[in-house]
Amino acid sequence: MLLPILLLSAAGFTVLTTEFIIVGLLPSIARDLEVSVPQAGLLVTLFAFTVAALGPFLTAYFARFKRKPLFITILLMFAFANTLAALAPNIWVMGFARLLPALGLPVFWALASETAVDIVGPEYAGRAIAKIGFGIVCATVFGIPVGTLISDAWGWRSAFAILAVVALAKALLLWVYLPATHVARASVTLRSQLSLLRSPLMIGHIVLSVLVFSGMFTAYTYLADILERLAGFDGTLVGWCLMGFGAVGLIGNSLGGRMVDRHPLIASIVFSAFMIGAMVALIPSIHSSLALAAAMAIWGISQSALFLVSHVRLMKAAPHAPAFAASLNIAGGNLGIGLGAMVGGQVIDTYGLGSLGFAAAGFILLSILLALMLMTAKPRAAASA
Repeated sequence: MLLPILLLSAAGFTVLTTEFIIVGLLPSIARDLEVSVPQAGLLVTLFAFTVAALGPFLTAYFARFKRKPLFITILLMFAFANTLAALAPNIWVMGFARLLPALGLPVFWALASETAVDIVGPEYAGRAIAKIGFGIVCATVFGIPVGTLISDAWGWRSAFAILAVVALAKALLLWVYLPATHVARASVTLRSQLSLLRSPLMIGHIVLSVLVFSGMFTAYTYLADILERLAGFDGTLVGWCLMGFGAVGLIGNSLGGRMVDRHPLIASIVFSAFMIGAMVALIPSIHSSLALAAAMAIWGISQSALFLVSHVRLMKAAPHAPAFAASLNIAGGNLGIGLGAMVGGQVIDTYGLGSLGFAAAGFILLSILLALMLMTAKPRAAASA
């Protein structure tokens, strides 16, 4: 039963790459559609806010549908949306092309792991979920730089066109090889899951994810623009820099996975502290190849680790409803992505690209302070339970 799991992992790579690929393409999209880079950055905000606002509710609703036709339909929707993006004549059509996949991403992401467990059985649950997670990690690590290199070679529209073909191919593979699985049990109602939101501790964890992702994407959304305009790199070199940024993220994923099992909040604090140092050091290091590489490496390791740490942290905070907690992290993280892209655009317009690192570090510093508060609150919450 390994092939269906690998196909779900590969489909997850396509789904997440569709969200993040635009980060490396923003300068090219802005030039071609005749808008500013901050205006193009609102496409990131649109996608992320849609996931944040609707993700948990869409996931809860579609959880009762049969998985195989649901996943195939989502991938077909992604194929259509990426085709539309490749043909978009203006920013409005591009916005609609980004809205559609934002509706399907949280449903796929939240239900794919559950489906993998249903395929292999609970005794192999850990390994199945790890394989699904690998596709998601690869999307965050390699999706953006590969898209940037494709864009530099053949234009940004070709990156979306290739994604459309890949999504269609994976829909066909799932149709052939994914076995039919049972619909999730309805014993855990939406109402009982929403009761998690009455817990101040859970709200604190969600806000922590919002702050962490806001800090990440205040600067990361415009990293390609920083490397083009401030470092003077061409599109090919930017693509390879983003590839290196993603490659070191595999180290962060491994380190984050080890630390989060010991103490999720301490892991969040440690990697956030490293990220602050890297973000603040990036601009002063922009004309030194060695210093720039070091700053980007530390940033890349910390960012990848925080993706994993945030996801596991919320699931551990709600052990009785981990799937719904994961959907809340997806929502909170995407709210942060959208907020970060929006704040970053405002910072560029008001203070310039050179100030992005400090604005991003401000969000991350707030996340550290909140994590410290949650550490002191946790014993009291447990005692009162």
